[in-house]
Amino acid sequence: MARPTTVKSASDGRVFDIVVNVFAVLIILVVLYPLIFVVSASFSDPAKVLGGEVWLLPKGFTLAAYENILHNGKIWTGYRNTIFYAAAGTLINMIMTVLAAYPLSRPDLPGRRLLMVIITLTMFFNGGLIPTYMLVKNLHMVDTVWALLVPGAIATYNLIVMRTYFQASIPWELQEAAHMDGCSNWRLLWNIILPLSKPILAVMVLFYAVGHWNSFFNALIYIRRESLYPLQLVLREILMISQSDAVDASVGIEDKILLAESIKYAVIIVSSLPVLVMYPFVQRHFVKGVMIGSIKG
Repeated sequence: MARPTTVKSASDGRVFDIVVNVFAVLIILVVLYPLIFVVSASFSDPAKVLGGEVWLLPKGFTLAAYENILHNGKIWTGYRNTIFYAAAGTLINMIMTVLAAYPLSRPDLPGRRLLMVIITLTMFFNGGLIPTYMLVKNLHMVDTVWALLVPGAIATYNLIVMRTYFQASIPWELQEAAHMDGCSNWRLLWNIILPLSKPILAVMVLFYAVGHWNSFFNALIYIRRESLYPLQLVLREILMISQSDAVDASVGIEDKILLAESIKYAVIIVSSLPVLVMYPFVQRHFVKGVMIGSIKG
């Protein structure tokens, strides 16, 4: 009586594996195809892109869009500013998040539950755009780099994930033993907590760095000087100028429209390339860090 049940279970397992693999392949194709199309379109003749001839590989290979973008001096200023915002902003984010998450992970912190309730409420309620702008203005941070670094110094979601990782992955008994041996809180954090938290630290660096790299709205609101524009704002300006030139031109309007279409795809690649290069270096920490930090809450 047991043999048919075993055969049926093995068969069900194979069917389940096949369904899961087919489903995973479909998801990969859905996610990957738009990226492949954008890369191909950026290297293709824009007339062939608009004609629908490009669907996988480049047609009529050309670098005109990239030459147009990279010959613009503002693009390098934007890259320099964005690298600074991403590096300095991520450093500030990590310091503030670790200093907040560590005490909140300790069960001996008085009022810990009330503090977590108050912090969690900020995920659902905030001051809104105008009060936030008035606050930044009254702090004299408008049109300075601090307007892009200070207001978002701690992301509540990231704080909760990191606190949960500290709480769930590092035994409280280990911390008590360190204290009994005369270890101070600063030394405990620096020599024990942080070395045991490399996966979540790598994930947080990725989250914050990508957030700063893609940040666009805050710069649009707070930054006036072009010398402080991040890359996203510079690329937006290049794209808008190319499209307005195409509309205003009386001669060669068709070529300008085609070039503007090609620039649109090249801009996406130029702005996304550094993040795509950085991701594989932290990918091995990504699943472990996020899963441990988020599930055991």
